[in-house]
Amino acid sequence: MRIGKYEIKHPIIQGGMGVGISWDQLAGSVSLEGGLGVISAVGTGYYKNKSENVHIITKKDKPKDVINFYSKDALKEIFDNARKICGDAPLACNVLYAINDYGRVVHDACEAGANIIITGAGLPTNMPEFTKDYPDVALVPIVSSARALKLICKKWERYNKIPDAIIVEGPLSGGHQGFKYEDCYKEEFQLENIVPPVIEEAKKWGNIPVIAAGGVWDKKDIDKFLAMGCAGVQMATRFIGTFECDADTNFKNVLLNAKKEDIQLMKSPVGLPARGVRTNLQFSIENHTAPKVQCVSNCVSPCNRGHEAKLVGYCIADRLGAAYKGDLETGLFFSGSNGYRIDKIITVKELMQKLTMGE
Repeated sequence: MRIGKYEIKHPIIQGGMGVGISWDQLAGSVSLEGGLGVISAVGTGYYKNKSENVHIITKKDKPKDVINFYSKDALKEIFDNARKICGDAPLACNVLYAINDYGRVVHDACEAGANIIITGAGLPTNMPEFTKDYPDVALVPIVSSARALKLICKKWERYNKIPDAIIVEGPLSGGHQGFKYEDCYKEEFQLENIVPPVIEEAKKWGNIPVIAAGGVWDKKDIDKFLAMGCAGVQMATRFIGTFECDADTNFKNVLLNAKKEDIQLMKSPVGLPARGVRTNLQFSIENHTAPKVQCVSNCVSPCNRGHEAKLVGYCIADRLGAAYKGDLETGLFFSGSNGYRIDKIITVKELMQKLTMGE
């Protein structure tokens, strides 16, 4: 798989999972094994628990304000530590468009050594503006329709740039969805049905590589999308079931113990439906015993400094931070629809062999 100037041995991208799920250990290990490891830029302020060199201003043990929640120093250290694992193999950074300080964080990622920037959770119509000092960095937006791809390409014309690849994500992925709640269940919006129009649109702009994401689980799925004309796939949830995944053991156990019906769509302060495992947090929200919402980190712009969080009953930064720490009482545990299929923890090397050679 080729993205910009970068060759990736296997057509597999490990999806970015925020607040400590895909950081140095996971991303570095995936790139070492010939996939594309992706470091999430979300919540890097929590990395202070792992590093004595990263100094974060906190309030109630939470990163205070945008500058600390998206810590430049922590992101640099995460990249440096990933490089100790994978050397000069391509490494990507996932930066959500909905975050506060998007442009600054993209620039921080480039400075930290990201070869590829991946952006979803909104249409990154001005993405090239923040990487003009880094012409070798490849840009990969995530879309959910051919219409979105067309809009991005038209907007990027003013930068004389087209996406180096495009990820098309269906409604079975973990975390935030690019669809309305009810559309997530409609046949016309399933990944198999949105991929072909995106491929056709991509051809009009110079044959942009298309990567399928959302519910991809095994080699059979990978082969199916390659046969449809995709250049590769992006998979996130399955990589949680690895020893190298940066998530806490309790997070991995939540998925190991999850049943199919436990993985549900839920409301989010971001204003999009989000998929995760129903745990004690959802029970406590319904019973009005969840932790009080008090915006400390100011993480995403659609939340309006905690206003939307109060309406849905939880702060997404705080609850993902709690999950990163392994807090089963108040943590928010995102998962794709297939998360319940994780039945044991294996190495990244073993998983990559399964995905490329078959079970």
